[in-house]
Order: sequence, then C-alpha cells, then structure tokens
Amino acid sequence: MKIMRSAEDYLEAMLMLQEKHGYIRSIDIAAELGVTKPSVSYATKRLAENGYINKNNESAITLTDKGYEIASRIYERHKVLTYLLIKLGVDEKHAREDACKIEHDLSVETFDRIREYAECLQAKETT
Repeated sequence: MKIMRSAEDYLEAMLMLQEKHGYIRSIDIAAELGVTKPSVSYATKRLAENGYINKNNESAITLTDKGYEIASRIYERHKVLTYLLIKLGVDEKHAREDACKIEHDLSVETFDRIREYAECLQAKETT
C-alpha cells in the first residue's frame, strides 16, 4: 500500500517523540511538525482509520506494528541522509531539512547503497 508523504512525516515524528519522551501526544506532534492542532487531529484520525496508530480516550497515541514499520524506515533514512550530508560539509540545520525532503523519494536500491557508503564512512571513523 502506498502511503502519502505527509502521513510518513507524521509517523516519523511520532516515532521520534516516542523515543524522546516515552509517549506521543497530539500537541507534541503539532510542535514537532510546525502544524496546527486541528491538522494533527485530522491526520491522526486518518492514520487510525488506516491502522497505522491507535488512540485512546486520554489522547494517548501509539504506533501499530504497521505504523512503526513505516516510521522506522523513514526515520532510518532521515538519520543516514543527515549524517552523510553533514559529512559532505552541509551544516546540521540544512542537512536535517534536506534529509527530510530526500528521504521519501529514494528507491530502496539507491538508499541501500547510500546506507552502505555511510556505514563505510562510520567504520573508518572508528578505526
């Protein structure tokens, strides 16, 4: 199933918040993505309807296995691309912004080669 870029951004932000705080709240998603609370409400409703997240009555949000799979794939791409762009001399702020733009559009094959290259760079740094 093809998932929209904005949904990937929401799921990635949720995973980042889960790792950072141990929980996911709508207000934190809005702050992380720079969107309004009504936008988050609409997006989380659609994500829940499609089985990517669960929401309870106390506003707690959790990723389902399907949502976690997508979020972790996008987040890995983000981290690898950010690392590589920084190594190429891009300042961290722009590297993060550009990684966010690139992470959605790369083929699996291209990303796999980029990840392998980044791993080689990291290995050289530790030796």
